[in-house]
Amino acid sequence: MTNKTQSTDPSHIDDNKANQEFSGNIYIFHAFDIGDDIDLEKIDKSNKIKKQPLNLPNYFKNYHKPLQVELPHPHDTSSCISVKLSRFGAISLTYKIPFQETFEDLKETVNTIFDKYQEQSVSDANTLFKKIKKFTQQPKFFHQHTSYLLVQLNTNEQVKITSSELKERYGSSIASLVRFETEHLSEYQRNEILDNDIGYYRGDLLIIDKESAFVYDEEYEELLYLFEFANVQQLELHYFDRVLDQQLNIIYEGNVKPLQWRAYLPFIGTTLSGDRIGELGRLKVEISVITEQLQNSVKLAGEPYFSEIYNQLVENLDLPGWQKGIEKKLYIIKDIRTVYQTKIDNIREDLLTVAIILLIFVELVVAFFK
Repeated sequence: MTNKTQSTDPSHIDDNKANQEFSGNIYIFHAFDIGDDIDLEKIDKSNKIKKQPLNLPNYFKNYHKPLQVELPHPHDTSSCISVKLSRFGAISLTYKIPFQETFEDLKETVNTIFDKYQEQSVSDANTLFKKIKKFTQQPKFFHQHTSYLLVQLNTNEQVKITSSELKERYGSSIASLVRFETEHLSEYQRNEILDNDIGYYRGDLLIIDKESAFVYDEEYEELLYLFEFANVQQLELHYFDRVLDQQLNIIYEGNVKPLQWRAYLPFIGTTLSGDRIGELGRLKVEISVITEQLQNSVKLAGEPYFSEIYNQLVENLDLPGWQKGIEKKLYIIKDIRTVYQTKIDNIREDLLTVAIILLIFVELVVAFFK
């Protein structure tokens, strides 16, 4: 009777729940934009960077694959399990940090771990940047930086727990964990996070939030590539949004350099370097091409589970919002280019008219004196 009474005592249950330790890994994905373009072919042939085999899931298209390399020595971490270079000027680093502790302890330490590897990633990316700088167009360390964290819980614990039990017993802790909070969230916030869970099999659990996610799944490895790719996609959209803001601010503030007089001459003006219209046009094309590559790098048709995960990732990272903002700014740039081009065309027409009038006048003068 004593044991039965003890097992139903709420305080005893809470103590067991608080003291139960779990093992798993914390994955942190970092991405840096370090230039306009990286020549992957030259890096592949170079002996200064050690290459590693890249085995991406089938849903990644071959012609947009990044180059996987080894982090150059010296470096201070053995937690970096993946380093990838993308042709459009991005470095992607993935860190794996094992843990074994209670959820309450993990809530306290995850912020410290995240901050530590924020600094570590900058150091590691800078080490790699110095090696590939000469293979990069317009190199700069770094234009933009994004990161995402994934908490992976092992399923082979001695005390097996189902996903429904995990949500029921530790839902509040998991919700706080993915929001980087040490205190329990309100019931509304907790339910909003937990109600959007995903799972392929009955015992699986995947919770995706804006800055981090939680996964309880034996076969989670292929999911890592989706999180890494979404973080790189977020990086490029943030970078393009920043570049467009800078260009538009230059125009709004009236800091545009006036065109040289030769730019208004027919034929000659179209070949001049530094042409503002040409710069805006090249920027628009570059952003459109890279955005198309990012959108079409994965093919999830016939993969409903991965498609659902990716769509939720895209929604939580607000990638459609960033995309719409970029498209709106590109449309503004298109209008500005049209205004610039119309102005130049009108001036060129006026110059041609003046030239024709002068030629006619000269002919009349010559004919008069003859």
